[in-house]
Amino acid sequence: MNYNELLHKEIGYLKKLPLDKLSGMVTQTYEAMKPGTRIITSGMGKAGQIAHTFATTLSSTGSPAYFLHPAEAQHGDLGIVGPDDIIFLFSNSGKTREVLELTDLIVHLGYGNKMFAIVGNSSDQLERNCADILVFGPTEEICLLGLTPTTSTTCMSVICDLFVVGLMELRKTTKEQYSKLHHGGYLGQKAKS
Repeated sequence: MNYNELLHKEIGYLKKLPLDKLSGMVTQTYEAMKPGTRIITSGMGKAGQIAHTFATTLSSTGSPAYFLHPAEAQHGDLGIVGPDDIIFLFSNSGKTREVLELTDLIVHLGYGNKMFAIVGNSSDQLERNCADILVFGPTEEICLLGLTPTTSTTCMSVICDLFVVGLMELRKTTKEQYSKLHHGGYLGQKAKS
């Protein structure tokens, strides 16, 4: 197994990420945030795990966020969505049934929530329901079968990292603010030093 070759393959896709589109999405999110706004993230499978991590990282840096499982949303969890909340949807294919259905459910709420999608490929339904879409693919998974989410989830994860840091910059997040959210552990000690 040539791990160096696999690593450079993933790096190659990271170098192609649409950073201008990302920058615009960060700015749109910042400008849409009001007091009480939360960021709701959603996705299925591995993309959903990236969405969950995105939510926890946003929260830890001062932007309240929650993960909403798209299937559970159809069974009452949609109640977490409020009028000023901003929605982020994750899907490599852009055609994940539960994610697409979630966009319709959120539109049907009638709040006018701003929705964004971070996808490997787009779809007509996402384009119809989302304010903006960041398409990072298509990518070739480095899995030997070309199936296991690897390259695609790496791209999503890096996009989320860049997004969080960009939003922190626009919000002018200080070390003092950060330390109030991290009371224990290594980060808590480091933030207070």
